[in-house]
Amino acid sequence: MLTHRIIPCLDCRDGRVVKGVKFSNLRDMGSPVEHAANYEAQGADELVLLDISATVQSRRNQTETVAAVRNELSIPLTVGGGVRDRATAFELLQNGADKVAVNSAAVARPELIEELAAEFGSQCVVLAVDAVASGTDAWTVTVRSGSRNLELDAIEWCHQACQRGAGEILLTSWDRDGTGSGYDLRLIQAVRSAVSVPVIASGGADEPQHLLEAIQAGADAVLAASIFHSGRYRVEVVKLFLASHGIPIRLEQAGLETDEKNQESRHDRSID
Repeated sequence: MLTHRIIPCLDCRDGRVVKGVKFSNLRDMGSPVEHAANYEAQGADELVLLDISATVQSRRNQTETVAAVRNELSIPLTVGGGVRDRATAFELLQNGADKVAVNSAAVARPELIEELAAEFGSQCVVLAVDAVASGTDAWTVTVRSGSRNLELDAIEWCHQACQRGAGEILLTSWDRDGTGSGYDLRLIQAVRSAVSVPVIASGGADEPQHLLEAIQAGADAVLAASIFHSGRYRVEVVKLFLASHGIPIRLEQAGLETDEKNQESRHDRSID
């Protein structure tokens, strides 16, 4: 049985981890290198590193940050932000990324997905989609860090991108991002029914129950930032909570116990 992945996300600006609501009112959350090493020690399955200002500032991803994080990391690393062409993707992969996430540039020129898949393989290409609710069970795509809303159906875009070679969907509910109100479960269900590749749910997590609900809605992996950056929950605590609810999770990292007694005693323990 395939296991579900827990993926902390590092939104970075100027080489620092930041967090806000819909990328506004950003607060400094520390060093990406320190966070990366800490999350791996806690048992994270993967890490996502997003340069949230690269596209808005029309510049490339800050590869020195990627290289520094990779130097402290052995788990898979997905990097996004400012990926506009094959050369940029190659540079990120050379500096330690295992996968590259494309968003605004792929919307502007969908052929980019095919080019990256042909060059590096679909397993290296992640489509990042920021979806905004546009009605009951309807969502459109927003790009450039939420500064430009498009009349592009988010579900159809995910389907089209997979046909072009995207190997994974990083699906963010723009309405829920940073709100702590939980993932948009209807959005997850809609995308899950439209694509055959893995779907990573993002946007709105505030407690382990939210991650459980996202997986039950069809997510193959769950991405979260605030609940981990704040120190209220450690990755292994979330994993044990999910395992106690019957979700297949990799527990061997960081020496996590797998017996039911330890799961019951530890799944609701938050960091001191």
